Amino acid sequence: QVQLVESGGGLVQPGGPLRLSCVASGSIFSRSTMGWYRQAPGKQRELVASMTSGGEGTYANSLKGRFTISRDNAKNMVFLQMTSLKPEDTAVYYCRLYDSRGVYWGQGTQVTVSP
Repeated sequence: QVQLVESGGGLVQPGGPLRLSCVASGSIFSRSTMGWYRQAPGKQRELVASMTSGGEGTYANSLKGRFTISRDNAKNMVFLQMTSLKPEDTAVYYCRLYDSRGVYWGQGTQVTVSP
């Protein structure tokens, strides 16, 4: 089993930055894809960005250039650096890990972009 815990969410003004962190614990495989999804009120959960253990990243097209994903495999962590945040980025951000056993989700962290 894998447990994922996110941190770093909060209230930020439009145009500001925010960095999310997620740490995985439990039975961690060397090969996995870790990433971030988000879900705004009344909307479906959507991919923000993901990264393989080999460092290959994937981004939602609409977020390229503003969001950057990174990983620290030694610490079983994934990060999401968000810049130039907009009110429409307001959502619960979920950490996700995918490996040969399946998919694991964190509990989510709220990001609110508001003046």
